[in-house]
Amino acid sequence: MQIEFLGTGAGSPSKQRNVSSLALRLLEERNAIWLFDCGEATQHQILHTTIRPRKIEKIFLTHLHGDHIFGLPGLLSSRSFQGGDEPLTIYGPKGVKDYVQTALKVSESRLSYPLKFVELTGDGEIFKDKTFTVTARRLDHKIACFGYRIEEAAHPGELMVEKVRQAGVPFGPLYGKLKRGEVITLPDGRTIDGHDFIGKPQPGRTIAILGDTRVTENAVKLAYHADVLVHEATFAKNEQRLAHNYYHSTSAQAAMVAKKAGAHRLLLNHISARYVGKAANELAYQVKNIFENTRVVKDLDVVEIPFKEK
Repeated sequence: MQIEFLGTGAGSPSKQRNVSSLALRLLEERNAIWLFDCGEATQHQILHTTIRPRKIEKIFLTHLHGDHIFGLPGLLSSRSFQGGDEPLTIYGPKGVKDYVQTALKVSESRLSYPLKFVELTGDGEIFKDKTFTVTARRLDHKIACFGYRIEEAAHPGELMVEKVRQAGVPFGPLYGKLKRGEVITLPDGRTIDGHDFIGKPQPGRTIAILGDTRVTENAVKLAYHADVLVHEATFAKNEQRLAHNYYHSTSAQAAMVAKKAGAHRLLLNHISARYVGKAANELAYQVKNIFENTRVVKDLDVVEIPFKEK
């Protein structure tokens, strides 16, 4: 599981940062990519990665401001040209269906795959299967805006091979049965329960990906004990008034959310073009006293999300 940042800037593209988009790479977990926001030129950024648009299974939009959605029609169209025929689901605030369908209609674009929309109107679980659960909560922005919490299901424990050997189980198909938790009978007549030879389950990972927002308790709820929190930091630590007026957050406010939520790692995103080079990195350094494990991300950064240590 990895997060690959396709655009980390705020408002409009700059030479250093494209506008908002990130990919949650779930190739090992479900052979798929989940995209969060799709600002202008997202598909251009993808050309600099190993991401294949046909692998994009779901797109989650935080809100409908242009710097988060203007790349969507182009990406959807290109996915058709690049062999994408698997269904794709778009999640986002009410209005996203009209936006996409209008753009495709007036440009006479035809997709080679089924497109499904899930329009969000409030807080709650929006997706669940045997591998992941996704919850959305409304944030505090100028227009309807949501943050997402992605929770991975626990992975089954591993077969304790040495213990199986010590029990005198002959190597072969019986090992597979034990790993599946089945009860087996050995050649000498002994009965063994596979559950006694499987280690503890590996807890799944949790990620919180927030859209543009002022400080809000829902951000803390989304980030509760998350392995990674991706939070906007449009403004520097001492610019609370500007952040409030423009419905955004400072780096210090993001750090306070991470601390209050008990998150493990904070990635600062959605950086204003006023902060370039060292000034951008300072957004993280200036809040280390609030939340130590803080980093400012840049375009095309790839962040590995490992399992928790046993």
